[in-house]
Parts: sequence; structure tokens; C-alpha cells
Amino acid sequence: MEYCLREIKGKQAHDPIFIEKMMKWPSSRCLYVPGPVIVGAGPSGLATAACLKEKGVPSVILERSSCIASLWQLKTYDRLRLHLPKQFCELPLMAFPSDFPTYPTKQQFVDYLEAYAQKFDIKPRFDETVSQAEYDGALGFWRVRSVGVKGKVMEYVCRWLVVATGENAEAMTPEMEGMEEFGGEVRHTSWYKSGEEFRGKTVLVVGCGNSGMEVCLDLCNHNAKPSLVVRDTVHVLPQEMLGIPTFGLSMWLLKWLPLRLVDRLLLIVSRLILGDTARFGLPRPELGPLELKNLSGKTPVLDVGTLAKIKSGDIKVRPSIKSLKRHAVVFVDGKTENFDAIILATGYKSNVPSWLKEKKMFSEKDGYPRKSFPNGWKGERGLYAVGFTKRGLLGTSMDATKIACNIQRCWNDEAKHRLPFAPLFPQ
Repeated sequence: MEYCLREIKGKQAHDPIFIEKMMKWPSSRCLYVPGPVIVGAGPSGLATAACLKEKGVPSVILERSSCIASLWQLKTYDRLRLHLPKQFCELPLMAFPSDFPTYPTKQQFVDYLEAYAQKFDIKPRFDETVSQAEYDGALGFWRVRSVGVKGKVMEYVCRWLVVATGENAEAMTPEMEGMEEFGGEVRHTSWYKSGEEFRGKTVLVVGCGNSGMEVCLDLCNHNAKPSLVVRDTVHVLPQEMLGIPTFGLSMWLLKWLPLRLVDRLLLIVSRLILGDTARFGLPRPELGPLELKNLSGKTPVLDVGTLAKIKSGDIKVRPSIKSLKRHAVVFVDGKTENFDAIILATGYKSNVPSWLKEKKMFSEKDGYPRKSFPNGWKGERGLYAVGFTKRGLLGTSMDATKIACNIQRCWNDEAKHRLPFAPLFPQ
């Protein structure tokens, strides 16, 4: 891409508007990247970088944390395992070790990602938080600014930009009336590690997704006294049916049967194994689990033992919260109970609108691509998204593969000579 570098340097020398723009960041250094800039070093960013490298396309990954997969390493609870069988969670080009269990532990998954980065020689630029990325129409390139340690500002100029910050970039913390009066600890699951520190305490867990259900079980196993707020309908399925992982069985059935029939079969078997969950305060949605997942992205809960604790009364189910008082919670049914702590299993959200100055591909409302799966991976002018499919690591792998193939075609068409990225402006 020698001509690209010459064009940029020419604009630097002869375009007063270009020079004026650069003067707005006098303390920044500017680097030209011949391949894509990937924002985020989680599984999505790593998978995309590996697929690109396999096709001979270099890339630069910018990561705001000090490690890869920071969500997994820094913001997950200790007992976490992959909820799906490992064959559905592999990244492209590298399988899990054969001696890993069907559902790898958190540490095993982190070890897998570390080995993956090492195998493909992926070396992200850590501690660089992307503050802004925008397409410069006059220049014909993306300009990505990051802020590092001690406020050091960098600017990257690139032909392609891959957004890999994912669906879980920022914790969602709901506002609750009286929160400042509660007095006890209120924390998001991103700061929950183990039930050990809550031993003997009464704890209210808000949110009945996979995380909320599993945190309740963990609290039980450490002799805490948990209650679970169920604010909406939820599909609870056994993790395995007839000795077969439920997810794998669903994927197999979908090859032969229509989705609604598969849903009906899953619900029949679930009722035989788990009973009527509505009797225990967990009513099911009207739509089946797979249909609901396709339409809304809402993932069914795969039970790992929590339902048995609910049936036994070790975990109590509570309705939505009306307000908080001093060490007490008032529920919408009018009842008030005392609690020592509240754990918010209220999920995460995308942070793309806070830094990407682009309105066509990504929604400003929720930070997701406007086009639904499987068409949300590609935008205009060299912009891509990976990890926003609401289909977990399987969706990530599909996106990463398509992105690498698309960029490789552009790479081969546009350049015969490639240079390593080089400083454009003197320090």
C-alpha cells in the first residue's frame, strides 16, 4: 500500500485543511496501519486477527485493558463454565485440547485464548482505550484515536476498521428508588467472584438469566441465603436431555425439523425433566426458546442445578423491586424483606455509540448493527463488526471468517506492495 502512504504524506504537505485537523491533537502520534485496526482483544478480536493472519493480512488490535479477554479474566465469577459444549465455542483454526471437559471452566477457556494468541502471534496494544473513530472522507481512511497510560494520545490511520468490542462492553446497572438509602452492598455480577464472602448473609440477586441463576446456586453452595428477582418470563431448559447437550440436540434437530416443532419437542422434554417451572415462579414466554432467541436475542437458561434449589426452598423467588429502604427491599406485591446485599445480574451493553462516529451501520440506541444476523458483519467504507450476533462464540467465528475473506479480497485488489506501519508525523 505504498500509494496510500504517499497519498497521506502528500495531503500532509499540501492540504491546509488536513494540517488544520492534525493540529487539533498536537500531543498525538500518528501511525499508518497497512491492514485493519481491530478494536477489542476479546475472543472476537482474536478470532478476526487470526483469520486475517492466516490469509496474509496484518492487523493491529487496540485493547483498553492490560490483558486479552478482560471480561473473562477480570469480570466473571470463579465457578463459571462455558454454558455450551466446547465444540460450539471454538474459535476458527484451532480446536480445544482433547482433554478439556465438555464444558470448560473459566480458567481453561482463558488458557485456550492465551494459547490461541500465542499460536497466531497476536500481540495486542494493551492499555489503549479508543476514544474516537471516524471516517475521514477527504483522506479516504479511518482515523482511530486512543488514549493510553498517563494520557498518551495515539492516532491510527487505516483502510479498514473492525469493531470487536462486543455485546458485553459495559455493565448495565438499573436505577432503583432508594438505592442511596439501602446501606448494604450493591454490586454488579462483573464484580462478583464467589459466594464465600457472603456466607451466612441474606442476598437478593436481581435477574434470572444464566448468570443470575448460577450466582444464586453459588451463594447456596457457600451457605448464604439467596433470593432471586424474576422480573419477566424465562425459558429454563435442562443443560442435557437424555445424556445429550441440549444445544447440540437442538442444532441437530433443526437440520430435519422446522424451528417451531423443535421448540415444542424441547418444551415437552423439559417439562418431563424439570416439571412445570411456572409453579416455582418461573413462567415461560409464549414463544418457544429458539424462536424467541432468533427474534429478540434472549437466551434460554440452561439449568445447572439452580432449579432444584428453588424447588427445595433454598432459593426464594421474588417479584420485581418497587423500592429500597435501609437494608430492606420493597417488592411490587407490597411485601418488604431485609437483605444484607444485592447482586445485579442485569447484563451488559455495547459501548460502540460512545466512540464510533458512524450512524449508518450501528444503532445509536443499543450499539448493535442495524442489520440482523447474518447480515450485520459488514458496513460501508471498510467498516466491520464481529461479536454482535447474539449467538455467542459460534456467531463470532462465523463473522470473523467472513470479515477476513472480504478484507483479503480488498487487500489483494488494492495493493501489490505492503509496508510495515510507520510514523506519519514526527514526535
